[in-house]
Amino acid sequence: MPLAPSKTTVDIVPTAGMDRVEFTLHNSLTAWQFGPFQLAVIVAVVALAAWYLQADWKLAARGRRWSRKRTAAFLSGLVVVDLALQSPIAGYTGTYFQAHIVQHLLLMVVGPPLLALGAPSTLLLQTAARPTKERWLRILNSKPFAVISHPLSAWVLYYGAMYMFFLTPIVGYSMNHMALMDLINLGFLGGATLFWWPTIGVDPVPHWKLGYGARMLNLFIGVPVETWLGVALMNESRLAAHVDAPMYSLASVHSGGSLLWMFSELASAGAILPIFIQWMRSEDRKAARADAALDAEEAALATSLAEQSYDDLDGVMSRWEASLRAPVEPPWQVAQPVVEADMQSRRVPEVGDR
Repeated sequence: MPLAPSKTTVDIVPTAGMDRVEFTLHNSLTAWQFGPFQLAVIVAVVALAAWYLQADWKLAARGRRWSRKRTAAFLSGLVVVDLALQSPIAGYTGTYFQAHIVQHLLLMVVGPPLLALGAPSTLLLQTAARPTKERWLRILNSKPFAVISHPLSAWVLYYGAMYMFFLTPIVGYSMNHMALMDLINLGFLGGATLFWWPTIGVDPVPHWKLGYGARMLNLFIGVPVETWLGVALMNESRLAAHVDAPMYSLASVHSGGSLLWMFSELASAGAILPIFIQWMRSEDRKAARADAALDAEEAALATSLAEQSYDDLDGVMSRWEASLRAPVEPPWQVAQPVVEADMQSRRVPEVGDR
């Protein structure tokens, strides 16, 4: 009678949720997913792209120019989200942990920053009908949105969700229940959107506005957090790897951990640099505005002094006029005229004086 397999086995257990898809060139080109969830994703992506382009054209018809860089960034973000959820990458997630990490990076590190750079909220408020604007503003100013968009809440949803998913049996259970996995992926996307929205800072977020320093600090704090998660996956034991994700080999888990560590650090560093450049440009603009204000004030003062006149001031000279006139001697230093001598010189001679 054969012995039962040991708990430390690393044999890949077939999943009930996804079929195994071997990594081949043919599968990498053709293994696209067309289930109900994936079809809903492509419909949503196409609808959002159509709305964005239509709003862009509407602004152009009004004579207002929308940045092409924002349009390119938003459309690229939509493509990234579709690749993560519908492309062969999604098909490989049932076989290779590395593919699961790539899908996670696309949904949380690449797609949301690109979508945030597109400033869709600003575009909506500039082009939508008044009822739509009012509904969107009510959502943005609501208390539930204020709570969920708080920097601490967004931080927990972003980093905490990664730890809870990758270091617990949730990853294995969800891969055996694909409806749950689809919801978790949407949750990853939503949490990452709340994290990157104020961090990118192109679209204003009501209630919580992060300065440049706070945005950089937010990313700096996340660097060791992501590093520790990657290292933890790289050092996963045979038993832990089998219990948490029995469909993945130990080597696949270790490789996925290194992939998560490397690309998460690159993404954080890549996001910090543009924010720092934005900060420096903002300070330059502030300095330029301050200099322009001082120049305008000095020009206005010079014009005002030039238009003043001695008569208009009722005998009171301005400092500008006083600087151009010779100094006036104080009364005690001015020689007083001799009145008597002057009177003698001016007296008419009488007849007896001859």
